[in-house]
Amino acid sequence: MTDLSWLTARPVAHRGFHDMNKTRWENTLSAFSAAAERGYAIECDVHLSSDSVPIIIHDDDLKRLTGQDGFVWQRSASELTALKVGGTSDHLPTLQEALDLVDGRVPMVVELKGIPGRDEGLVAHVGKILKRYKGKAAIMSFDHWLIRDFPKHAPGIPAGLTAYGKDLKLIEAHFSMLAHELSFTSYAAGDLPNPFVSFVREKLKMPVITWTVHDQPAIDLTFRYADQMTFEGFEPDLVHVA
Repeated sequence: MTDLSWLTARPVAHRGFHDMNKTRWENTLSAFSAAAERGYAIECDVHLSSDSVPIIIHDDDLKRLTGQDGFVWQRSASELTALKVGGTSDHLPTLQEALDLVDGRVPMVVELKGIPGRDEGLVAHVGKILKRYKGKAAIMSFDHWLIRDFPKHAPGIPAGLTAYGKDLKLIEAHFSMLAHELSFTSYAAGDLPNPFVSFVREKLKMPVITWTVHDQPAIDLTFRYADQMTFEGFEPDLVHVA
């Protein structure tokens, strides 16, 4: 099994090290720079532009972050990167811009955001970019149809299932994804412990990171039942290691 100790070696800054969108907004180059400077790994979200460029943004629509109407998939990369985030000087960045900025200083965990019927080529384009990247990087998704494409279109890149829940149907669905060459899991901290996380961590020796940790109870759950946290809204010290 590939050594993924780097994935759990340091806390993961959720959408970069932002300040809850007061002055330094989520998923911006400023947030990624702040995370790298502090030694945190970085989680970011990626959608595909109309001309098939991976753009870093969490939502599928533009309103909350840019004040614009419409959806990410309706606009080209040049149109999207011209948009300012939250009225700041930061723009919507491409994945390539973020990787160039981080430049291997800390690991990158890239969450692929699927839009049924609008995400054709997302895995392939992200996979191509990460294949060229010299730093440590992983991909993950909630979306099972994207995860099924990971082995074909992003071979060799550590791949994770982003997941939540304790409900039996959800747990069964998570187990079904183990057929697709997963190498880690990112699980909702509030849904620990559960049989899926216990199995992959203890039986498969698969790393488990949690999301999204905001307070001490979630920190405690993480380090009791998982290996590392994806955090937001505070500044953890770097002693939180697996």
